[in-house]
Amino acid sequence: MAYTTINKSTDHFNSTIYTGNGTVNTALTTGTFQPDLTWFKNRGTTESHMWMDAVRGATKYIQSNSTAAQGTSADKISAFTSTGVTLGSGAETNENSQPLVCWSWKANGAGSANTDGTITSTVSANTTAGFSIVTGTENASGSWTVGHGLGVAPQVIICKTTGATSDWYMWHESLGPTRLGEKFLKLNSTAVSPANDSVVWNNTVPTSSVFSMGSGVWNDSATFVAYCFAEKTGFSKFGSYTGNGNADGTFIYTGFRPAFFLLKTSSAAGEDWRICDNKRDTENVIDRTLKPNTTAAEADADVMDFCSNGVKLRTTDGGVNYNGRTYIFMAFAEAPLVGSNNVPCTAR
Repeated sequence: MAYTTINKSTDHFNSTIYTGNGTVNTALTTGTFQPDLTWFKNRGTTESHMWMDAVRGATKYIQSNSTAAQGTSADKISAFTSTGVTLGSGAETNENSQPLVCWSWKANGAGSANTDGTITSTVSANTTAGFSIVTGTENASGSWTVGHGLGVAPQVIICKTTGATSDWYMWHESLGPTRLGEKFLKLNSTAVSPANDSVVWNNTVPTSSVFSMGSGVWNDSATFVAYCFAEKTGFSKFGSYTGNGNADGTFIYTGFRPAFFLLKTSSAAGEDWRICDNKRDTENVIDRTLKPNTTAAEADADVMDFCSNGVKLRTTDGGVNYNGRTYIFMAFAEAPLVGSNNVPCTAR
């Protein structure tokens, strides 16, 4: 029996590393699909994390290390193509001689109107991979619901106001164990969620058709964007683990060899987010990390192994593996443990 129907994860998600040349209209191939969401970081210097998507438009950017409203510039990227993007000359995406990375996800192009919620949203959804991009306008007069187009309840939602300053709020199914609608993390911050706070998600968990937004936060009558993720066996995994404070660290089962692993402690404030991937590190131990909430360049320190079926921690760092702390994670696959062709995934 097949473990997953997604045999080739790079048809839906990919990591790309490259060296910038500072030249306008440079073509960058990021994979075999149009990258409907792109997340760029200059690895060599202190530049912002840049997020662009096909629903808002290639020249519209937001920065996960900043609360700033959406900006507009063709200097980051000027267009999406069928297999990548057209770069500008900006330092965040194409600084001459600097190493850069782009993480990209496939949705469904520019999207279409969705009326499942109490407001009409624009949704670009890839239901096969469990990913959608959602845009809309906040309703200042009260709480409301928004259609996400996935057909199943998402495990993770990352949402930001684009028409005004705001934090990057994350809903994660593992921020529990009870009253999940009160929990959140901020991708732009080291903070953790208050014990009880219903103003972000209106104290309501997402359903198979909508998620809820509370007027206590989303009240600017401004545009917003949300990135919604539903777990797909063999392709994506969203969960939590407990650190053991040992260099022989916790093992986290994913069911695939990871290509991308994002983590943050949800039980202690003051710790940065961390990203590891399979392109910046091609063999174990993985030691190159980036931090979405800061402009910091890439740092080197032993962090984890990518195994055929999960992640093995190799550090005592408090941001990754402090004894007794809870951590949430998002992981995407390089290769499934077993695909629908029954070909097993091998270790690195």
